[in-house]
Amino acid sequence: MANTYLSGHIFRPIPCTPITSRRLNHAGISLSPPNNSKAKSVTVRTGQKPKWVVRLSLVDQNIQPKKSTVDVEGLVGFLYEDLPHMFDEQGIDRTAYEERVKFRDPITKYDSIRGYLFNIALLKKLFRPDFQLHWVKQTGPFDITTRWTVEMTFVLLPWKPELVLTGTSIMGINPETGKFCSHADFWDSITNNNYFSWEGLMDVINQSRIYKTPNLESPKYQILKRTANYEVRKYSPFVVVETDGDKLSGSAGFNAVTGYIFGKNSTKEKIPMTTPVFTQAVDSEMSKISIQVVLPSEKEMTSLPAPDEEKTKLRKVEGGIAAVSKFSGKPTEDVVREKEKSLRSSLIKDGLRPETGCLLARYNDPGRTKSFIMSDLLLSNLETTNYPSSRNSHSNAKYL
Repeated sequence: MANTYLSGHIFRPIPCTPITSRRLNHAGISLSPPNNSKAKSVTVRTGQKPKWVVRLSLVDQNIQPKKSTVDVEGLVGFLYEDLPHMFDEQGIDRTAYEERVKFRDPITKYDSIRGYLFNIALLKKLFRPDFQLHWVKQTGPFDITTRWTVEMTFVLLPWKPELVLTGTSIMGINPETGKFCSHADFWDSITNNNYFSWEGLMDVINQSRIYKTPNLESPKYQILKRTANYEVRKYSPFVVVETDGDKLSGSAGFNAVTGYIFGKNSTKEKIPMTTPVFTQAVDSEMSKISIQVVLPSEKEMTSLPAPDEEKTKLRKVEGGIAAVSKFSGKPTEDVVREKEKSLRSSLIKDGLRPETGCLLARYNDPGRTKSFIMSDLLLSNLETTNYPSSRNSHSNAKYL
């Protein structure tokens, strides 16, 4: 069967004209790095005037540009190589930092390289972080900005909650030594990024709640951005078995698609159960609904047995960019409609253009919904964007 997108809508990155950093602002934080190399300082708006922003203008440092021999472009390349080692055995190169380097994020601060390294070591011990670097750019004469995602598991809590933070860091450079003298983190999920931010602390606490899904395989994705209202994810390709459904919150057709994995196929093969169960609408009127079960990642279209039922089909989903709103509880039609409306409103407010249609992902049996189980996800496709993901990405890369 020819490869197809998820009804050609939900996960497909849509080509469009580049979106400027102004259109990609969330809570006043630019998602794409500014290009104004003449700026004397970098100001990050967080809903109120920051109490602490590193300012390293030529005037502040009392140094003329011609007297500085700092290779900022070289430091950009250095960060691309060095930062991915922040939480592994190799670690970062401490010789690139001043002894009195200042570090700030919404809930911690340190004023020395020892404190800086202690913070990294503490995070490694408590959270087992996975750091993903998206890009590094020069954003001022002596400022470099990075964009990243950190996924963490809080190992001290019995239920091992998974926490995700996305955001940017502004790295200040001492023009006399060419070393980093400051590092300020700004999270996408909060408005007040000043130290100390109760909003930031509550964000971490809220992510630590008992909020789980069945221990089954799910489609692979990378979280590119996590705001207070939604996540933006980049999904890898996966295969589904699908048939017609009746409504977005319904379960019509569920027995047909699960019957396929329980052996109702040409070779009577039993296939391991996965999550989630998808129901998809391709238009705003929800005139056509399909219900889908994701197949294990090791399964290829060419090796899968054919379904016994004529209306049950196999299809490869090519993956792509999707916006996701997580919620728990019974996903009635009214609840799903309201979640879709809220998600679309949030995306449009942030300058993004969701397409028609939506997809509901239920991470538990459709007949069983409990408030403490993450049972539902609402996904909406995005027309995006201008967001390079690595140092070699073209400036028009379709990546949020």
